[in-house]
Amino acid sequence: MFAPFLTPAYLPFAIAFVVMIGIGLIEAIGLGLGHLDLDGELGVDANGGVLDWLGLGGELPILIWLTSLLGCFTLAGIAIQQTATALTGAPLHWGLASGGAFVAGALLNTLAANGLARVMPGFETTVISTDDLLRQRGTILEGTARRGSPARAKVVDRHGQAHFVMVEPHDDADALRSGDTALLVRREGKLFFALPEGNTLLQSI
Repeated sequence: MFAPFLTPAYLPFAIAFVVMIGIGLIEAIGLGLGHLDLDGELGVDANGGVLDWLGLGGELPILIWLTSLLGCFTLAGIAIQQTATALTGAPLHWGLASGGAFVAGALLNTLAANGLARVMPGFETTVISTDDLLRQRGTILEGTARRGSPARAKVVDRHGQAHFVMVEPHDDADALRSGDTALLVRREGKLFFALPEGNTLLQSI
């Protein structure tokens, strides 16, 4: 029954299906990779234009949007190959079928993504800008952060969502070691600067 889906004609759609399942599992176990600040990261207006047409204007989590796109691509590809087989007795070449499936899948995903954005309004409340991580405490995960040598830290925002950022000490003399907690006080691009928990400036916070 599933043998045709392992042939070269169906291979792109089988791969897309496997990737879709993998991304769905990542989103389901909550690794915090699903939300992107499209305004801040891409420097475009996410409330209109091409992002709105693609279904990203409503701040739908990017992994859910991508999962939907892969699903639409897979369904469109299988439909194209099944139709071609019924009409000609053989499926199309995988390249030709993939091109048609990409166009059809993108159009179908526009409807699907906009529909998902309407029925999943809760996601909009968890999309934050990068600056919202300032004045939040983070925990150094590995290594030692020094000036000029950042380390990876985990920060949990006000919605309970985990973010992973690179951190350096705010002061030249400080060092942030694995397991230390620090307050993010400023950022330059994607790099954050933090005061260690024991800093005297934080004792009254």
